[in-house]
Amino acid sequence: MIVKKLAFIGAGNMAGAIIKGLIEGGYPAEQIRATTRSVDSATQAARHLGIAVSTDNQATCQWAEVIVLAVKPQMLKDTCAELSPALENQLIISVAAGIDTATLSQWLGKDLAIVRSMPNTPSQVGVGASGLFANPHTRESERDFAHQVAEATGLCIWVEDETLIHAVTAVSGSGPAYYFLFMEAMIEAGKSLGLDETSARALTLQTALGAATLANKVDTPVDQLKRNVMSPGGTTERAIHTFEDGQLRQLVQKAMNECAARSESLGRELSQ
Repeated sequence: MIVKKLAFIGAGNMAGAIIKGLIEGGYPAEQIRATTRSVDSATQAARHLGIAVSTDNQATCQWAEVIVLAVKPQMLKDTCAELSPALENQLIISVAAGIDTATLSQWLGKDLAIVRSMPNTPSQVGVGASGLFANPHTRESERDFAHQVAEATGLCIWVEDETLIHAVTAVSGSGPAYYFLFMEAMIEAGKSLGLDETSARALTLQTALGAATLANKVDTPVDQLKRNVMSPGGTTERAIHTFEDGQLRQLVQKAMNECAARSESLGRELSQ
């Protein structure tokens, strides 16, 4: 394990998930600090996370070797301006959606090593998926540390072209909502077929968990796993053909194209 003085600017849900994951994985809590906007929230975060939390961004950054920017994207420009005087050669990790590394560098006013991370909400329960991109100033050892931080909440993958973060957003960043929508539809369909809501929900969620777990634990491609459930002329085949006839694949592609396009345009809006 690589241990560095690690500061989180912002201690909301995503920062809290990463901090908890790191500490549960053996990272020393005394090597992590965080900041919040008010004394009350700092007190609550310190009690909840078991680390030192203050409202002094500059002092916290001066102490740190690595800084995680975990504030809302709309607040990031002003936050960067505030942090700039306290920065020397720290590694910057940003989990703010939409803001590219060139914009961050401009706002920080320094050519620093910057890693951009696109996590998702299941990170809050340790089964997240994150996409990472490092700017050219980032050394291999800094990439390794950023990987360790991201991996504290689940899977992480690197992209070497920053524009691919939009694809990561479409697949995993927004992806949980797609599955929640499908679960919602299955629960409603189960109820319409006569199941009570508790049973329909339990069966739907366990089936989703089972399918994902099976796909993760075997080397079989997911299209083959699908066929393994389908018997010729059987019940599953009838359902799958109905999805296919309804152009489910094309709808998924269209939705993810729209998601990626919005990610790109949102990034331009936030960077202005």
